[in-house]
Amino acid sequence: MTSSAKERVVNMLAGLGEFAFLARDTAASLLRLKVTWRDFLFQFYSIGVESQAVVLITGAFTGMVLGAQTYFQFHKVHMDTATLAVVAVSMCDELGPVLTALMVAGRVGAAIAAEIGTMRVTEQIDALRTLATHPVDYLVVPRVGAAILTMPLLTMEAICVGIGASYLVSTRLLGIDPAYLWYNALHFAGDADIVIGVTKAVFYGGIISLISCYKGMTCGQGAEGVGRATTQAVVYSAITVLIVNFFLTLTLGKLLGLL
Repeated sequence: MTSSAKERVVNMLAGLGEFAFLARDTAASLLRLKVTWRDFLFQFYSIGVESQAVVLITGAFTGMVLGAQTYFQFHKVHMDTATLAVVAVSMCDELGPVLTALMVAGRVGAAIAAEIGTMRVTEQIDALRTLATHPVDYLVVPRVGAAILTMPLLTMEAICVGIGASYLVSTRLLGIDPAYLWYNALHFAGDADIVIGVTKAVFYGGIISLISCYKGMTCGQGAEGVGRATTQAVVYSAITVLIVNFFLTLTLGKLLGLL
């Protein structure tokens, strides 16, 4: 192994260690409720309310296109009324939480990394330490707490709008009988699917906010460093969400299957 490769490996391991320490400090502060409630409410509004438009549009058109594609395939075997059941299960288990997380990562993750990165470059984080204010308590905890609480709400909105939009397309445009459509959807999509989607959303909120805060607090100097940190925050958050989604699907599926 060359010296440059060894250096990259060492830097990667060091970064994982720093991220683990940040996650530990954040969890400890959340458990002790060491949060500035005014900042928490502001972040709750910024992450939750201001993200509704992009999340609702994503959920609606995802449900519509999924419903149309499912109908085109199921119509060949005369299973038209099972269209909404496939959409409901898919939106609850996978598409709702994952697509919501990706949209929030693109919008909120970039904003968090850029904001904290700018504070680091302009030495505002160092100024907080001189004022005996822990940067984790002041900057990270409100954002992580707000993301963990708002992600399930945004995910449920995306799921409901996606299923509703698919229902309208299936009944108004594709001519499927609405009674049998709803019956099959309610029969095959149960409480376990909703639990899986909400649980995933909680994890995704923590992942996106923690990675974005970490990238902002460790960004390089200058405008180039802030820009690179912002890009890395979005990319790393999206990749981590997709990887974690696989393991959560297996774990939650087995756990709920045993209950």
